[in-house]
Amino acid sequence: MYIAVARLAFQRQLAYRTANVAGLVTNLFFGALRAYVLIALFGAQKDVAGYSVQAAVTYTGLTQALLAYIAIFGWWDLLKTIRTGDVASDLSRPINFFWYWWAQDFGRAIGHLVFRGLPLMALYALAYRITLPPTPLHGLAFLVSITLALLISFTYRFIVSLSAFWTQDAVGIGRAAYTISMFFSGFLMPIAFFPSWAARIMSLTPFPSQINTPVEIYLGLVSGPALPGALAMQLFWFIALYALARLALSAGVRKLVIQGG
Repeated sequence: MYIAVARLAFQRQLAYRTANVAGLVTNLFFGALRAYVLIALFGAQKDVAGYSVQAAVTYTGLTQALLAYIAIFGWWDLLKTIRTGDVASDLSRPINFFWYWWAQDFGRAIGHLVFRGLPLMALYALAYRITLPPTPLHGLAFLVSITLALLISFTYRFIVSLSAFWTQDAVGIGRAAYTISMFFSGFLMPIAFFPSWAARIMSLTPFPSQINTPVEIYLGLVSGPALPGALAMQLFWFIALYALARLALSAGVRKLVIQGG
């Protein structure tokens, strides 16, 4: 059943062809803008915080390609069903509520990756000599990493959406939460470019595991014993957030009142 739900969510992305093209063009424009800013930042320098110019430009391409996949700017589907009361029908189904919504988000994410992410990277490759994973192991680890990144991102968004059980201004909470996520994930610039004290603070949060970790694995900046360590850290954050999501869902359902029921 979860596979069917994911497939339907993927097919919904096919229905929005114009939106997919518009999103691709927009992502490409801002990706190029960010790339030129980083190129100007490097100037005559060949290396900044372990990044070459080529790696930094590739970083902008990958973050733009993963932008819709991770839904870094927000996700409102579950929040809306809680506000309208439609969540009651989902809760009454003989399914696992968390994994039901994960299946929908997985289908959505794959749709964005296929119709926006991959074409964007192809266009980047035509315009600039981008970096490829240095070894097949890094390529495989990257695929594992972006899967874990999606799990972390979804679980975080799931928890944020559950705030609608307690407040009428859940959209405001969501916007604040997603702004924090975007900044701390390394989407705006690599975390290595931040001051060391700021990078240490960011490393204590789950947000770098959404963007920074997968991209640095792809670029080969994480290797040796640090590679399985980075994947293990992503797995840790998913498990921790999942446990928190289960507790929040249980508390929210106990509070839920729909039409006096």
